[in-house]
Amino acid sequence: MVSVFRSMGLRASGAIVALALVSGCASITDHRGYLMDEALVASVQPGIDNRDSVRGALGQPTLTSQFGDPVWYYISSQTEQAPFNTPDIFQHSVLAVKFDAAGNVISAERTGIERIAHIDPDGDKTPTLGRERGFFDDLFGNIGRVGALGGSGGGAGS
Repeated sequence: MVSVFRSMGLRASGAIVALALVSGCASITDHRGYLMDEALVASVQPGIDNRDSVRGALGQPTLTSQFGDPVWYYISSQTEQAPFNTPDIFQHSVLAVKFDAAGNVISAERTGIERIAHIDPDGDKTPTLGRERGFFDDLFGNIGRVGALGGSGGGAGS
């Protein structure tokens, strides 16, 4: 009888360990940016709405254009991250609301993940102009330069 309970306990503990391992490998989904409400987004109409009505319906934009025609951007992303990896975007949406000089909506365009630019940085160092400095140049580079900036060797009062 004791051996039956012991084998059932081993099975249960094995199942719990297996469940913990499987759930630990599950990916994590996260939302970043603006929470899009499809009904409110569809309610923005060119020629009818203005800045105040768009702000009232959609809220503050994620960012605004700094140059050119005034454009408000509402940006939303869904990411998925496997354990020990960087997050990947699997759903992305940008609503660009363009205004004329009077503040009336000209257009409301929506784009998706197809417009994301995937860049690959070249190397892990930023190239800089100038001479290459080594460890010993950094360590001993200022020896002999102390006081050389003053010119004539005088103090602060000369």
